[in-house]
Amino acid sequence: MDLVRWAAREAERRLSPLGPRWAHTQGVVARARALAVTVAPADRDLLIAAAYLHDVGYDPALQATGFHAVDGALWIRSHGHERLAGLVAHHSGARFEAEARGVIDALAEFQTERSAVADLLTYCDLTTGIDGEEITPAARLADVEQRHGADSDVSRGLHAAAQELAEL
Repeated sequence: MDLVRWAAREAERRLSPLGPRWAHTQGVVARARALAVTVAPADRDLLIAAAYLHDVGYDPALQATGFHAVDGALWIRSHGHERLAGLVAHHSGARFEAEARGVIDALAEFQTERSAVADLLTYCDLTTGIDGEEITPAARLADVEQRHGADSDVSRGLHAAAQELAEL
């Protein structure tokens, strides 16, 4: 089975029971598909697979550290997809939330990729609302804060990452 079909199947199976998480993921995938022509042809399927799996770590069955980016990456790594695991582990300024959660050492086990693929994954995530709609990054950050609370690790991590993410 090809990487995108596997990622799509697993994402739907693991995220569709989690309320709007699956709608958000579908929106991220739609944006990634639209923008995939801007990366090297060899990286297009990887971008789309990463879009499908960027939030897979929210599946309670995969929780190991309590941080979805690392938990998803650990599971992806167990399936032999190291580069994909690194993209998922580090998406959307994950290092800032990993620091807030005290799991920076677990995140450091994954390669940080500086590439158009990594930047596009973050862009697609930060411009897609919880219901899959296209929104601005500022609106996305405000929504996260409203849903999780201003003092949550998620909100604190995204606020700490805001300057870096704005430069993408």
